[in-house]
Amino acid sequence: MLSLTVEKRDKAVGTGKADILRKAGKLPAVFYGPKEENTPITVDAKEFGKVLKKAGESSVIILKDGAHEHEALIHEVDLHPVTGEPRHADFYVIEKGKKVEVEVPLVFAGISPAVKDKGGILVKVMRELAIEAAPRDLPHEITVDISKLVELNDTVHAKDILLPKGVELKVNPEEVVASVSEAKEEVVETPAAIDMSAIEVETKGKEAKEDEGTAPAGETKPADAKKASETKK
Repeated sequence: MLSLTVEKRDKAVGTGKADILRKAGKLPAVFYGPKEENTPITVDAKEFGKVLKKAGESSVIILKDGAHEHEALIHEVDLHPVTGEPRHADFYVIEKGKKVEVEVPLVFAGISPAVKDKGGILVKVMRELAIEAAPRDLPHEITVDISKLVELNDTVHAKDILLPKGVELKVNPEEVVASVSEAKEEVVETPAAIDMSAIEVETKGKEAKEDEGTAPAGETKPADAKKASETKK
């Protein structure tokens, strides 16, 4: 089992002191649990990076605090928004003799005949699976065999996943984990053809209406004639 050596630190650590710790290769952290009070600590930043990569947030690690050891999970990691480097970590200490419930990453393995031979598309509905187990029985990841997806629209349910010994499923067994859907051709809409004759007719009609409102040369429209008569009076 992976382990980390921890050193206790002062509870009051401002931003400035935290930066000093990081420059010295130390990562500010804290551990707590049902039977453990909130305890500020530091861990070696490089060692923490290695453990995080291997354990993730679903595998139990051992925190070595002098003569004491604590079984814990990496509960939360604060990452720098630019560099992505860890800035702080929370460890959840597991109560001895108790099972824990975690979400473990799923790894999809095998070749689906429905995808390979029938042009289907693999749809990964779930990326993590909620399980419960004793700390030492927790798997780092769980494998989903997609070779069982033979026909289009076939599915893998949570109940179909082979779990390690001592691990209990904590979601509805009928939950769909993965499926194969039929590939559909994308329909490209073609712009409707422009009816030039309709535009021409409409234009001619407009011109005709404009002509009706204009008197031929030498003639006076009724309205203009009436206006002229009123002026003479």
